[in-house]
Order: sequence, then structure tokens, then C-alpha cells
Amino acid sequence: KAEMKREDRGDSGRRHIHRRSDWRRRFHSTDRNQRFSDFFFPPAELPGFYFDPEKNRYFRLLPGHNNCNPLTREMLKVKEQERKRSQMLAEDEHPRKVSLDCFCESSNLAVSRLLQQACKSRSCGLVHEVKVSEMKRHKLEVQSSESSSPNTDNFCLIVADSACERVFTVNDVSHGGCKYGIMNFRGCTKGSLSVEMCDNLYFTNRKVNSVCWASVTHSDSHVLLCLVGISQTPGCVSLLPASLFSNSNPDQPGMLCSFKISTAWSCAWCLNPQADNTFSTGLSRHVIVTDAVSGRRQMYSTGSDVLAQQFAHRDPVLFNGCRSGEIFSIDLRQRGRGRDQSWKACRLHQGSAVTSIRLLQDENYLLAADMLGKIKLWDIRVRQSVMQYEGHHNEYAYLPLHLNEQEGLLLAVGQDCYTRLWSLRDGHLLRTIPSPHPGGKNSIPNVVFSSQLGGRNGLPGLLMAVCHDLYYYPYNSDYQEGLASEAQG
Repeated sequence: KAEMKREDRGDSGRRHIHRRSDWRRRFHSTDRNQRFSDFFFPPAELPGFYFDPEKNRYFRLLPGHNNCNPLTREMLKVKEQERKRSQMLAEDEHPRKVSLDCFCESSNLAVSRLLQQACKSRSCGLVHEVKVSEMKRHKLEVQSSESSSPNTDNFCLIVADSACERVFTVNDVSHGGCKYGIMNFRGCTKGSLSVEMCDNLYFTNRKVNSVCWASVTHSDSHVLLCLVGISQTPGCVSLLPASLFSNSNPDQPGMLCSFKISTAWSCAWCLNPQADNTFSTGLSRHVIVTDAVSGRRQMYSTGSDVLAQQFAHRDPVLFNGCRSGEIFSIDLRQRGRGRDQSWKACRLHQGSAVTSIRLLQDENYLLAADMLGKIKLWDIRVRQSVMQYEGHHNEYAYLPLHLNEQEGLLLAVGQDCYTRLWSLRDGHLLRTIPSPHPGGKNSIPNVVFSSQLGGRNGLPGLLMAVCHDLYYYPYNSDYQEGLASEAQG
């Protein structure tokens, strides 16, 4: 027995030696970084130091005000965000493809039928998911008859008219102030999308806070602008004819009207005939409803800054989103404007400063986005949130929502400069599109999505303006096929 025990110990010792030799062989055969990742715990976080996994060493974090090349956590965060953006941008060059066949394949006939029935209920959403996944970026050249030099001024705002034939643009000017005009989309045949910028641009040394299209003489005949006051010059709301920015009209009409007001955060135009030629402006702690023809005003004291507004179509009802997180409506048929705020017909509470609101077509549901990055769908009838769309990023920026019910899509650009598309029906995040330019406070993209970009014969897709460039993401394969046929021709 003693001999057997010694033999067992010898065998176990030899096995132990073999395990140690295997460990040494694997340790020395791998590089230094791999050794740490395979055989040691992750590096500990040391106060005031940063561990670089590529160089496999710690670096001291230095304060930024006394050093020429400081290494701060903010810089490291920006570096990581830029690395992630570049990686996603490279992946977007080869968009992923979603197949519908995989949802209905089965060797069992009964199971296959059940899957096909389930697919029918999801077919609409899956089709949108396939189209969204195949959207590929194309850069557009903006044509201008008088200016041969490319646009060097950054886009800070773009707003499309109801037919998406024209887009009103506001650009920051490098020497201060801004310029604004209208882009026209022409010749939107299969595989062709041309953009023409009007020549008679207008310049102002004041900031444009909000823009909306107005229907005075006909649909989208005018543009309503809210200009911020500067120095001794008060703020104002200007109603400008869209023909003012037409290249084909030599007779430039004058400004229709201008109203002096304090700084306006938002504006909206009413399309209901019961409140014809009426527009609203959201101010600090006030809402002003104005008749554009007579100049008659109604003022409502809200108690909070009104950052977002939209009129209903069926009734002359104005919905407002406030910095306090409150969403309320005003029925213009009621004349009561008492301080008890009994004129508020509907009151909802989002939870943070509301930056954008959008009514759905049946006007029983309302979408709202806030400065906590929350996007909620509200049922106005029961005054409850019925759905939330996850993934949006916002901390303090004034960011709009974009709704396309025809395609069942919801879009929003986050403060992180990513454009996200959700399924309006189930809240599923369909795609996240990185910005073509490095992210920053002054380089947040502005987008327009339309099923007919350019009018009746237009192309469906996403228009993105970021920095001084314009991009188009087609929502179907016609654009890519058209480009390929033109290249072959």
C-alpha cells in the first residue's frame, strides 16, 4: 500500500509539473498584453490615473488649465466617442440586410403556417426594418446659379414644407449672425435628386430661434421666423412670403408683417378655418396668439417657458410643452384667460423640460421629447403615457422630433449627434445612424424625412444637414440602382 501511495504521489506530482510547464509555455508564447488579459484580473482604477489597454500602462490624469497637452477624463471620453463613431461609420458603408424569409421557414407544414400567420401581423414592421437597414449615405451637391464656391457656413436649422418640395434653411455665418433661404428639390426621377439653393439669401445679426411654414394665401405661402433680440433691438416675429426667396421672381415682395415681442422659444401656425390666419409664439412664461391680418392678440400666462407648440387640425386647439415638464392645451374658442389657468383644457406631465411635441393624425395621441432623453407617446383621452421610445440622448439641447406616420417611423437626433429611427407602432429601435462629421455641440445634424422628398414624384428618404454638408439616405433601392445605371451609361 505504501508503494502504491508513493506511485500515486509520483503520478500526481508529474501531472502537476506538466500543468506548470503548460502554463509557462502558454504564458511565454503570448504577448505581454494577452498575458494580462488571460491570467490576471482587470487593472484596478487608481484615483488620478488612467489605464491605457493598448499601451498596457497607467497614465496620470492632469488638470487642463496648467498644461499644454492635458490628459483629462473629458478628453478620454471624447476620444472613445470618436472611435465608436468611426467604427459605426465604417459599418454603415456596408449596411446589414434583414431577410423576411427567415421568419417564415420551417420543415413542419403546421409550424410553417403558424409562422406565416405571425409574419402577416409583423410584415409591415419588418418591411420598414429592412428598408431602414439598407439606407446608405450619399452626399448631395447644392447648386446655385450665382455662387460657384461651395457652402462653408454650417447648417443650424432646416424645416421642410408640407409637400417636402422646399426646405427652409438657416446657416450660421462665420463673421457673426446667420443667413436664411430656401432649397428647392428638382428632377426627382428614378435615381436622380438635385438640390438648388435660392440666390437671394437674407442675412441678419440676430439668432433665429424657431421657424415654421405658414399658409396665408395658399398652402405654405409664407415662412414664420422668431428672431432673438440683441442689444437695444427687441425680438420679433416676422412673416415672410416664400416667393421672396424664389430665383424666378424678379419682383421681390416686401415683408408682410413683423411683430415686436420678447424672446420667443417656439412658434406654430394654425390650419383650422375657425382660427384663420392665426399663429402662436411661446415666450418666457407666456403664450401669445396673434391674428396675422388684424394684429389682434391674446396673451396667456403659463408660469413656465414654452419651448414647443403645435396646433391641432380638427379643432382650434393649441398644444404647448413647457420647461417645467408640463404639457397643456388651449382651446381658442374659450375666451377665459384668468390667472387660475382654468383655460388649460388638457394637462400632462412629462417629467423634464419638453423640447418637442408632435400630434398624430387622429389627434388622440401626442409624442413628447424632453431634456432627459425621454420620448413618450401620450393618450390624450386618458392622459396617460402608453409607450416610451428608448435610446434617445439629450441633456440640455433644444432638439425636435420628426414623425412619418405613412411609413410608421419616428426619428430624432440626439445630443450625441446620432440619428435614431424607431418603429412608431411598437417602439422598437430600428437603426442608429452616426454623424458623417465628428460630434460636437455645434455639429448636431438636422434632418428631414419624407415619403416623397421633392414633391409628388419625389423619392422617399432621409435628408441630413450637418456642418456645411448635405446628405441623402434613400429609403428604397431606386436611388442606388439609378446611380449604377448612370455610371454604366
